[in-house]
Amino acid sequence: MAEKLAPEKRHSFVHNGQKVFEWDQTLEEVNMYINLPPNVPSKQFFCKIQSKHVEVGIKGNPPYLNHDLTSPVKTDCSFWTLEDDTMHITLQKRDKGQTWASPIVGEGQLDPYSTDLEQKRLMLQRFQEENPGFDFSQAQFNGGCPDPRTFMGGIRSD
Repeated sequence: MAEKLAPEKRHSFVHNGQKVFEWDQTLEEVNMYINLPPNVPSKQFFCKIQSKHVEVGIKGNPPYLNHDLTSPVKTDCSFWTLEDDTMHITLQKRDKGQTWASPIVGEGQLDPYSTDLEQKRLMLQRFQEENPGFDFSQAQFNGGCPDPRTFMGGIRSD
């Protein structure tokens, strides 16, 4: 049932008409997907993840991305992989349940409506996680959605 509450589609960050990356999020993670240029050996790519910063590029060249993150991440649980022609960066949120409007500060921010939809989806993920016997995939919120981190005492830690 939890997969029904997974992100339906990725958000795109487009700059000057070109897609820079796509991204989605869950209660615990923010995932970034970067299309890799052809004919570059996989060992040439690098990704440096810091608590509040990410840097991505090809060794020996200026970074493709070199930005502060919207919120802090757990560096020991964050990682990157190369999958076919895509770099997949998994950022473990330090604050589980926090709704990110974008992975990087000041770039590609979701509009308020899309941010509200993300917050509602994350709240339903939280309900599903805390009540695994119930199916929240068809649940809806009327009006504003509370913050998944703080609603009813906040997210329970394991």
